[in-house]
Amino acid sequence: MIAGASSGAEISANAPALSAADLPSSSTSTSGKASDIGSPTLAESTTPPPPSYARESDGKSPPPSRRRTLFSLLVLLILCALIAADFWQQLHAPMAIATPTTAELNSGERFDRWLDGLTARGLFANPRQRWYLSIYARFSRATALIRAGEYPLEVGATPLEILSLLKSGKVILHELRLIEGWRFAQAWQTIQNDLNVQHTLAAANAAEVMRALGKPELSAEGQFFPDTYRFPKNTADITLLRQANTALEKILAAEWSSRAANLPYDSPQRALVMASIIEKETAAPAERAMIAGVFVRRLQMGMRLQTDPAVIYGLGEAYDGSIHTRDLQTDTPYNTYLRAGLPPTPICLPGRDSIHAALHPDDGQALYFVSRGDGTHQFSDTLAEHNAAVHRYVPGAR
Repeated sequence: MIAGASSGAEISANAPALSAADLPSSSTSTSGKASDIGSPTLAESTTPPPPSYARESDGKSPPPSRRRTLFSLLVLLILCALIAADFWQQLHAPMAIATPTTAELNSGERFDRWLDGLTARGLFANPRQRWYLSIYARFSRATALIRAGEYPLEVGATPLEILSLLKSGKVILHELRLIEGWRFAQAWQTIQNDLNVQHTLAAANAAEVMRALGKPELSAEGQFFPDTYRFPKNTADITLLRQANTALEKILAAEWSSRAANLPYDSPQRALVMASIIEKETAAPAERAMIAGVFVRRLQMGMRLQTDPAVIYGLGEAYDGSIHTRDLQTDTPYNTYLRAGLPPTPICLPGRDSIHAALHPDDGQALYFVSRGDGTHQFSDTLAEHNAAVHRYVPGAR
């Protein structure tokens, strides 16, 4: 037993000695009481409590961070669904087109720039229609398929219908009509006055037009088939002229290949001259072959044609609306009272019926005809019959 032990407890002599470092720092309490031998061990008392980690999911509810991620994804999906629904609805919704109108997509023009033009005109129901259409066209690669031209925009049309229209190339076709019996100058002026035509030869005269067509040896008169031509906006004037010239040549070639025998023409162009005279002499379809027969027989017999329309053409600006004796005595290449044979060029644009008549004349005996004053003519086989008809149908004739 060791004297001076305050607790009076016995300590075995064989017990290992404890150093000061091994003793807990709080071996003596502030109250003066000795440490409780039954207190936790040193290791237990100095080990900090474990951190408060989140428990693994028990399969019933995700941890907070995962719940936040799932919520964000759900919100994103809802937003995408709403945008997709609006996207689809706007592309299928009618545009703000109050009355039928047109819009022109120029060659080389960017699609977005064209859409800006529609926006400026207030043709979209809202800005989203314009942007959705732009996005759809770009990602569907429709912009590579659209064609330039002028398109009709109908009331009730949707953005997708407009895009389909641009891809179809179904542009507005304008009409230009060349009339049978017109002179080239009239036809050319009509083309030049058309605002839908691109004027590349605006200052060209008849000779320059034919050079542009690659046919400088021909007169422009009679070389263009009178018909109604349909064309997209901004078609060049030379394109229309070439189309009309090609149509004339095809018809003339077809009629020439099936022509009657023993005609006094050595080329299709000479037959075209005759067709132009027939066109100006009568508007009655039944008379065309009869008039052709009269002129063909005259040529075969060496008689002069004595046709007033050719004389009038030769007078040009000097013609005052009436044929005078002085006019019949004025020598021009087209005065068939003074010159034998056909005039040097056609005198107008002949139609197909007149071309056919020139190459398929009737086989009667008439050598003369005079107007009855009602658009038809009186035909006569002899000069005596003709003079009687003139006295009957021409007031003041002697």
